[in-house]
Amino acid sequence: MDATPLAHDTDAAIEVRQIEAWRRMTPEQKLTLVAQMTAAVRDLALAGVRERFPEASPREQFLRLAQVTLGDALARQAYPELEQLDPK
Repeated sequence: MDATPLAHDTDAAIEVRQIEAWRRMTPEQKLTLVAQMTAAVRDLALAGVRERFPEASPREQFLRLAQVTLGDALARQAYPELEQLDPK
């Protein structure tokens, strides 16, 4: 099987070992791993919001995070109060 690599910065032999490890995982282990990665990405995105808007209230941080994660148009539909924020 000639597969396209998942990551261009990872040695092919290491990638094979990683895929084998994923295949050995139970569904519960995979779900836990995905949940942990999702939380880590959210934390990083929130850190970026805090870096760009250090004076923002927790609500404003939440709204700006919604813009990052949902996209501007959907976030504005879900949270009309975004219209009141300075666009920066």
